[in-house]
Amino acid sequence: MTDTIPAGSVRLAGDLKLTRMGYGAIQLAGPMAWGPPRDRNAAMAVLRTVVECGITHIDTSDYYGPHAVNCLIHETLYPYPEDLHIVTKVGARRGPGNSWPEAVSRADLVQAVHDNLEHLELPVLDLVNLRMTGTRDADDIAEPFSVLAELQQEGLIKHLGVSNVSADQVEVAQKIAPVVSVQNSYNLVMRRDDDLVDLCAERGIAFVPFFPLGGFRPLQSRALEKVAADLGYTPLQVALAWLLQRSATILLIPGTSSVDHLRENFAAASIELPPSAVTELDSLGDRAFKAAGEGLN
Repeated sequence: MTDTIPAGSVRLAGDLKLTRMGYGAIQLAGPMAWGPPRDRNAAMAVLRTVVECGITHIDTSDYYGPHAVNCLIHETLYPYPEDLHIVTKVGARRGPGNSWPEAVSRADLVQAVHDNLEHLELPVLDLVNLRMTGTRDADDIAEPFSVLAELQQEGLIKHLGVSNVSADQVEVAQKIAPVVSVQNSYNLVMRRDDDLVDLCAERGIAFVPFFPLGGFRPLQSRALEKVAADLGYTPLQVALAWLLQRSATILLIPGTSSVDHLRENFAAASIELPPSAVTELDSLGDRAFKAAGEGLN
């Protein structure tokens, strides 16, 4: 691998160094992360480009597809480059109507870990995030996270993280086993976890925003568009650059099924936003609460 991605890397543990610009594989599945990719060859080309660009952080889950994305990653990239880390998550499954029901029982979690191991053909998973889907109550994370901690002790998982959680849940989890990453919904306008971002930075924990560009409804903001136009970049590139400047332990996993879009996302890692642009973009978080879904001004 040749590290061509600016913004550097973060070492979360002695054996876990992730590029701050990573790749989220969810969009390699079919619509709404269900079924195989629309264009299998294009999806494989994206994965190859990820590795060629020096990315060491691919985020996935066996419930994308389900199974389809992990099987595609294995088919395309196995045997994996030595410095590539495939980060996965458990805690949900796929149900009728493309639903994502919670799956945090002991049996569910054990099965999910083994499914990821099997479909990725790995002897041990580098990092597994426990995704909480039903609650942010502090004590609700203790039992499922303890199951993953046991699997870690058994040698099936190297490192643990949490996803879609409250700060209180992070505290509870850390008392059970070390937490190296927090993966929550966070972007330029979705900012309820500002305090958690800062807490993670203080403790050297990675904060990994999912939906960094708004998810299935990309960010819409006339102010963002103006800042981007003034700087000569696309709005989504500026939104990614803002996240990288927001905290030194933020790692990004934007997803795409297009090589061109992938390269456009990666280019955001080289953008240094001037202070005036950061000030303007910082204010969008406050405006979002007033927009009531009508689009930002």
